[in-house]
Parts: sequence; C-alpha cells; structure tokens
Amino acid sequence: MADDFCERYGDLLTGSYDCVDRIVLNAYFPLGHDPGGFRVWWRRLHGGSDEQLDNTHLMRFAGRFARRLKAWANANGVPVIYCKAGQRKHLIAGEYLAAHEVGTGVFMVLAAKAPARVWEVRRSASGGVIGNIAKKITYVNHYSFHIMDPQWGHVTIKMSGHPPFPAQVILNGHEDVAAAARAAGIGFTKEGNCFTGIADPRGLARVADTLSQHAAIGRLGQVCERWTCTACLCFGLDLAEQDRSGFRYAYSVYQAEYSRNLLFRSGGQMQDLSGRVLDRTRSRLDIPTLRTLFGLKNRPHRNRAAGPPAQEAVIEKSQYGLTWFRVRFGLLQLKARTKGEHVLRFEATVHNTRELRCRRGLDNFPEIITRLAGMTGRFATALDCADISFLADGTLDELPQPSALGRTRVSGVDLNKPRIRAALSAALALAAAPRGFTAAEFTTRVQSMTGHAGYTTRQAAYDLRKLRGKSLVARPGRSRRYQTPPEAARTIAALLALRDQVIAPILAGVRSPRPGRRPAHWTLIDRDYETLRIAMQTLFRDLGITPVTLAAA
Repeated sequence: MADDFCERYGDLLTGSYDCVDRIVLNAYFPLGHDPGGFRVWWRRLHGGSDEQLDNTHLMRFAGRFARRLKAWANANGVPVIYCKAGQRKHLIAGEYLAAHEVGTGVFMVLAAKAPARVWEVRRSASGGVIGNIAKKITYVNHYSFHIMDPQWGHVTIKMSGHPPFPAQVILNGHEDVAAAARAAGIGFTKEGNCFTGIADPRGLARVADTLSQHAAIGRLGQVCERWTCTACLCFGLDLAEQDRSGFRYAYSVYQAEYSRNLLFRSGGQMQDLSGRVLDRTRSRLDIPTLRTLFGLKNRPHRNRAAGPPAQEAVIEKSQYGLTWFRVRFGLLQLKARTKGEHVLRFEATVHNTRELRCRRGLDNFPEIITRLAGMTGRFATALDCADISFLADGTLDELPQPSALGRTRVSGVDLNKPRIRAALSAALALAAAPRGFTAAEFTTRVQSMTGHAGYTTRQAAYDLRKLRGKSLVARPGRSRRYQTPPEAARTIAALLALRDQVIAPILAGVRSPRPGRRPAHWTLIDRDYETLRIAMQTLFRDLGITPVTLAAA
C-alpha cells in the first residue's frame, strides 16, 4: 500500500486488497438523443416514412413495453411489483433473494415513476408537417430488471419504456471478484460487498486488481450486451426491429466506487484503533457527525483459534457494530468505516463522473478507477496526517518571521490571531479534498467553521499567500487550486493541537489548584491532563510563575 496509514499500521494487518465496488453505467442510443438522428432512426424502423412520428405513436411504445413485459412475466412466473415513492428497491430485491432460490436470468422486475427526457413532436395544424422535435422532462415508468448473472451476480438494469429507451446498468465489483476467487480456489468469507475473511489475501488482491485494468472494459461490455438488448429492450423493440433500425447501445461510466480494505489480525485492536483515529481526526478534518450502528456482538480482543476459511461463506446481515464517517466535496465522497469483525475500509465514490473532468466513455474506465484509487490513498494519508502530527525544531520561532513568495515579501503566521488559526483549521480540513480547493471554497470553509460571514475571498487569498510562504499550502504550477501537502498537514495538526489541546487546557487547569469532580467517563487523556496539571503546579512554583487568581488574592 502506498498511503501512510497502511504503512504505519501494517504490522497489525494480515493482508489488504483494493477493489472496485459499485459501478453504474449509462446505456444510451447515440442516434436517438439528437432530433435529426431520432428522425433517421424512426424512418429506418418504419420503412423510410415518418408519417406516424407523433406523440400518440410514441406513447404507444411505452404501452407496448408494459403489456409485453406483463405477459412474459405471467408466463414465466417472474414477479412484477409497482413501487411507491420512497421505497428502497434494492431492499425489496434483497428480501426476495433471501427467501427464494433463483437461477440465471431475470428473477424480478420493479417498476416506479421517475423523471426522464422524452421526445415531443409538434406538427403544423394544416398540413401535418413536422415543425419541431424537442425533449421535455416528465415522470414516466422505469422498469428495474433484477438479473442473476453467472459472473457478476446480482445485476440491475433500469430502463425507460419510452424511446430511445435510455437505461442504467448497476453492477457490484465484489461479486465479480468473488466469482473469480471461486474459480481460482481462494477461500473467503463475504459479508455484503466486503470480504471479511480470506485464505490467501495476496491471491485475492491480485484477482481484485484485474478489475482496475484495461481488460475490465471488455468484461463490462460483455455483461451489458448479454442482458440489455435480449432481456430488457426486447419488450420495446424485438430483435428484428433492433436489427432493422440499427439500434445499438453505447455505454458510459456514470458512477463508480473504489475501496481499500485492511484486514486486521485482531478485531479488538481494529475497533480500538479505528475508534481512536476516527474520533481524533473528526474535529481536525471538520467532520460534523460520527455514526455508530451497533451490532449484536462485540469484536473479540483475542485472535481466534480457527484458521482461514476453507471455502466461501456469505453473510447478509452484520453481527458487529458499524462505525463510519464521510466527507463530501460536491459529487465526490470519501468515507472511512469498519466492516465485519476485522475489516477497516476507506472508500472514494464519484456520484457523477462529470466531476472528474475526464472522458466518461466505457473505454476510459481504467482512468476513472485510477483517479478514484488516488483519492482513496490521499484520503487515508490525510487521516494519518491529522491523527499523527509532528512539529520540527524551530517551527514556532520561524512562523512569525516574514517570508518570500517569489519576489513578493509576505508576512509571517501569527498563531495568536484567531483569523490565522481559522485559516490553518480550514487548510487542514481541506487536506482530504480530492482535487484540492479554490480560494472560494477555502473562504466558505472558514465561514462555516467560525460562523463569521464577514470573512471575504480577498482575505482568504491573503491568508493563503502567507501559508504558501511557510510551505503549509501549495499551488501546483499555474493552477488556481491549492493543496495541503501531507507534511504540512502534520505540522498544522501539531500546531493546532499544541495550542488548543495542550497549552490552553494546562493553563486552565493550573488556575484551579484543587481537582474538581471526576467526570463520569474518565478517559486516558483525562488522566494525562490531571497528571500534567499536578506536575505543572510544581514547575510553575519552581519557576516563580504564579497563576493570575493567586496573584490577585
């Protein structure tokens, strides 16, 4: 592993693996998304004529799709369920899979209304000439085909019944890796979409890496072609109509999720470590909420005598608590959480690949995954930097001194000023930003952390120049985006912790010579503070430093 977190705690691990998780592909007919192209396709379908190209005949496509689907489902015993708003369709499918044994193919169809772009044709009132073909957004029925694939497991294809029949293909990379591990004879225990026990961690890591390589493009294309036209589109256009009109789907990557999974030897060690790291970094990275979902069992604090799993075991419901927090940067999301008994996972999710500012076609899938892998590594490193900080000799003396940024002389960094402390806190909180941050985003973060709406972008730019002068913030090349390097994040975390969590509590405690009531939850840090408070009173007395309250008395 390349990130600092994995290197620091590598001795506690039995192995690790990186895996592509959720994949959502957009299936679209390129010719059908342009008015002229849609008219050409219609003429191919109807023998070169577009006399019947009107709203009525377009609506009949949706009706025919629904009737054919119902007839086929009734003949083959496949349930078709119409869902209401707010129903979680993947939970319905999961409950059905838990209660029924299904074979390869479509085993359930869930229908619900969702917004979609449909074509609207306007003809002249006199001659019936087509005046305009335009798209409009309206709520129409979408059909979620739940399919059991021999390689990818549970696959979902969500398709609109209106031409040009746009669709989404939803896949889980862990299912593909599980099938490949079975074929390779690697034993594992799987809980949901996570391997919680692995007989050969390195072997499974090699299998999982294949999904990030260029060969994955062909495998994704194969599973899409295997089901979209023959199992779903056939209800709107039969195979003969597809061939006659030249209907072929193209695919692009819409959403993707990448995870780094660390397998600990001891579940108790993992729970203690993750709880300490997540709780300590939450305030430094400005995480508003730390969520803990409690399971039925506590993780054991001793290594279990049972060896690695000899064969696969799949657990659908977790028996152990789940602790997680996430950071959002627009449509990019970073998450850290525990899974099962021994697994700590870091995730990077892009909810719309447009946010990555790269090509989104299926042929660019490896590039998208490479970017997500880099985000995951930087996120783990940012957590480690915020958790384990470091302050070099002379840093406190050098910070207030002026510095040079190119030919420009820049003022120093004075930690006694609240505005500078807020700027440092914002720079540390944005250290995990996947693409860095702009001055406007920096301004917004300072305003949200301090509650001071008067902090302007001009002030932020000036503070960023001062931080750049001390190498606490970097701006690569001629970019307008800033980054907080890992070593700078460690320095900022140490500076803030030293002032806010060491000096301020000690001075506050020394002013009270008598200990107060012991808190209900007496933590290890509370004991450290109490020990320091008692020792500092002796040190202050020897140095002749008298607390203000005693001097006033």
